[in-house]
Amino acid sequence: MGLHQRTETSGLVSFIICAIAGASIMELCVSLLPAAWMISRRQFVIASIIIAACGTISFIFGYARRSSSLNTHNRWIEILRRLVEILALAMVYASTLFLTSFALLSVASNLMGTMFLEYIVAVCAGFAGVAGYITFVQAELMDAKTLAGLLPLFVVAGVSVAGLTTDDPNWYTNNFSQLGDRTTFAAHMFNSTLVLAGVCIIIVSYFAISELVTSYRQRREWHQEQGPLRSSHIKHYKARLICLSTMLAFSGIAFIGIGTFRYTPHPILHNVFARGIVVVMGLLLLALPWLAPQLSLAIYGAGYLAIAVCGVVLVQWLMGTNTMTNVEALAGLVFLGWFIMFSRQIAAIEADRIAEQVMHIDQEEASADVATANVADTIPSSVDKNHRMHSRIAATQ
Repeated sequence: MGLHQRTETSGLVSFIICAIAGASIMELCVSLLPAAWMISRRQFVIASIIIAACGTISFIFGYARRSSSLNTHNRWIEILRRLVEILALAMVYASTLFLTSFALLSVASNLMGTMFLEYIVAVCAGFAGVAGYITFVQAELMDAKTLAGLLPLFVVAGVSVAGLTTDDPNWYTNNFSQLGDRTTFAAHMFNSTLVLAGVCIIIVSYFAISELVTSYRQRREWHQEQGPLRSSHIKHYKARLICLSTMLAFSGIAFIGIGTFRYTPHPILHNVFARGIVVVMGLLLLALPWLAPQLSLAIYGAGYLAIAVCGVVLVQWLMGTNTMTNVEALAGLVFLGWFIMFSRQIAAIEADRIAEQVMHIDQEEASADVATANVADTIPSSVDKNHRMHSRIAATQ
């Protein structure tokens, strides 16, 4: 079986194991926990934790299995770096699964009423199985595009849960900071969502910068083999990458700061991070053609369009014809949309690099076959065929 078929098969196995585990653990919780935990929201919290745990464990197994940095032949620094990656990604997946599961369970409960609690064990089993399947498959085929696709789902789920559970029905008349400016469950959910979204942005940025460096080095090496080509060299490339990575990292840190420092006890710090992210993202979108010249013109144009749209809405708010909540919501959605496009561009660069590697290997094999045929004309055809076959196998390994 090929890679994708093996991945799908392993995902199905993970689905079955996680579904059985989810049903068993949820049944034990329903049977053994005291009556105080039979309230619908607390049962949803328990079910969401079980679903998140099943999906996260499945992801860790899948990502660790595909990683070649965890073997004993690599240096300890490489093993430590990979373990940190697994831990960070697992945290993102766990929080995303928890928030998404809780939001879906809450919506389903509002539709069905108290009768929904009778199916909580079966629903938990189904959600746990789906979570195990999706996370295992994504772990096997992980890239920046896959991880960035989780970001809007994660943020929307977290904000939705906070909005559904808040005790302040008029929070939207002010701004989003008011939703997290309390000590209630909804406020903690909102602030935790921002913190973990910032962590996710930093992780995706790490994958993106690593891929840009790898692709650039590969093209430089191949161009040097074929002769000096000016088109393969980008001036001040290291400085550009440092600026790009710094801006992306600060945008993630700003999300973390907004969620960590609530407005009421820390108004100055909260505003520094909230307004700082606007400045950083504006500069990033304006300077992106210089910071990352490998990207397409379309993403540069999309960034300029995003700045223009946000500028128009901001002017409307200053004139009193729009609310701050709408401005923040639009800016957040625009940023998430741009970040997804940016990550998909990085994933496309990675796919092109892999295709170029395959083509480069094929060209080397063809050259080696021609050289072998010219040198060893007297070798019998069957022996020569075996020799070339083993050479191809060795090259692919």
